[in-house]
Amino acid sequence: MQIAIPKEIKNHEYRVALTPTGARELVGRGHAVTVQAGAGDGAGFADTAYEAAGARIEADVARLWDGAELILKVKEPQPEEVARLKEGQTLFTYLHLAAEESLTRGLMASGATCIAYETITDNQGGLPLLAPMSTVAGRMAIQAGAHSLEKAQGGSGVLLPGVPGVAPARVAVIGGGVVGENAARMALGLGAEVTVLDKSIPRLETLDDRYQGRMKTVFSTADAIDEAVRESDLIVGAVLIPGAAAPKLITRAMLAEMKPGSVLVDVAIDQGGCFETSKPTTHAEPTYMVDGVVHYCVANMPGGVARTSTQALTNATLPYVIALADKGWRKALADDTHFAAGLNVHAGRVTYAAVAEAFGLSHAPITGLLA
Repeated sequence: MQIAIPKEIKNHEYRVALTPTGARELVGRGHAVTVQAGAGDGAGFADTAYEAAGARIEADVARLWDGAELILKVKEPQPEEVARLKEGQTLFTYLHLAAEESLTRGLMASGATCIAYETITDNQGGLPLLAPMSTVAGRMAIQAGAHSLEKAQGGSGVLLPGVPGVAPARVAVIGGGVVGENAARMALGLGAEVTVLDKSIPRLETLDDRYQGRMKTVFSTADAIDEAVRESDLIVGAVLIPGAAAPKLITRAMLAEMKPGSVLVDVAIDQGGCFETSKPTTHAEPTYMVDGVVHYCVANMPGGVARTSTQALTNATLPYVIALADKGWRKALADDTHFAAGLNVHAGRVTYAAVAEAFGLSHAPITGLLA
């Protein structure tokens, strides 16, 4: 199969969809891997490393896309990339379509088969291709939040761990999944006072047992969120509804109850954000102020640590890429119902129910497409 690895063009996105190690695995199975010149530079993978792995380097972007059967990316395609997609091609990347109607309609118009990393499931009910980037984003959320608390960044001037004789910062994490646990773990390790809010009692029990009560676990209710808003120095939004838009848990009116210079880090921004005042930002300008509260809403947080993120992403995606390359998308998805959950758009139709519902579009069940 002809596999293309374009250079990511989203603002300050330094990751690449495949490492040279991954390229070598695919070439060894008889597939042709073409990498856009400089695609791996931001993550520290030179063109020569891909060539040594058996991949071909292509400087002509149009030729790269036009000759591809399978296109591997990291972030959702930008408008000029959507324009390059065509019927018969398979796109495999993060899509987060429930927050992007124009992108959804653009992918429908392309006629391509579009498979989203973030909606693929596993036997345990997890999201195996979202998990590695969720781990990175959760850990980065505390780094970003701690930096944003500095006075020069508009924050309240609170040091996360405090010092002897001075209390540590209070950190609330809304959502106890992969992002939330990693954020809480980082905050706890830095010495902050940490509270995790979640609606799953079993999940709260797991966290309580795992961390031996060192972090507070609270069942998430409107009252509990109100208290977190009033008491916290840093709040991390880590709520996920797979494939659907994130719920708005903190309204603009609630910001008036927060301490001046408090920080909101919205890791759910790819899915529309879980704070009413959230809007996507970039690594170039990561924060903005609303009513005296610092908002950090970078939509591609893991791109800031591109080498670690690229390696972690390839580790997770490679088995699925091999299946697509060896079998083609239809058989690969038919053989694995969990993989099939990743199909979001095919031949002009939306195949993922939550995305169709978000925009009032008709839903084409995947079962009919795989028959």
